[in-house]
Amino acid sequence: MSDNSLRLVWIYPDLLSTYGDQGNALVVERRARQRGLDVQRLDVRSDQQIPTSGDIYLIGGGEDRPQRLASERLIRDGGLSRAVSNGAIVFSVCAGYQILGHEFINDLGERQEGLGLLDVVSTRGEGERCVGDVLADIDPQLGLPPLTGFENHQGVTHLGATARPFAKVRFGKGNGVGDGYEGAYNDTVFGTYMHGPVMARNPHIADLLIKLALDVNALPPVEDRWYEALRQERIAAATQPA
Repeated sequence: MSDNSLRLVWIYPDLLSTYGDQGNALVVERRARQRGLDVQRLDVRSDQQIPTSGDIYLIGGGEDRPQRLASERLIRDGGLSRAVSNGAIVFSVCAGYQILGHEFINDLGERQEGLGLLDVVSTRGEGERCVGDVLADIDPQLGLPPLTGFENHQGVTHLGATARPFAKVRFGKGNGVGDGYEGAYNDTVFGTYMHGPVMARNPHIADLLIKLALDVNALPPVEDRWYEALRQERIAAATQPA
């Protein structure tokens, strides 16, 4: 990428875009433009090839059958894996998070191969569905404020040796394992169960992705009052007794 441009790819909006997850692309694009960047955004449908020249790739959540179809097509296409090999950043939500792992349980009740870009394996939980507002502390190494989001999943995601937990849950279920962790990441690939959309509730995550793409340590400040008002409202909702 050049110093003043950003190539943003939103993957399979026709299959993976539940609970307003496409808002993540809008927030990343908006916050990049506020910093004077020329954003080239490409929404890639499931019948189109994934470009390998993107800087940031975003994947949303979806139902079980669309998730299976998306995983099959992404593996067959190979573009996202090649982009990651070239240093691209990926941020995924819920079904997209599971797809980035080694495997998950599909709509047929079978183990489905994932992309293997995150060292995680997802199964289907047998207890109550994980639903509700979540508040969690993001890994201190990332230098971000607390995470707020909305979870709605039956999946249980186990982290392998090379995956770091994205956050430690204060309120909510997170990965569903019972260890109190939410999401996972490695150097450039991130996964979370948080909807919301998560970037609207946590604009500093969008800023983190932009910094990684630009290879800089800081960005010029922007107006955050609207985002902060939303954050405080949702943090209060997560901490209220049921």
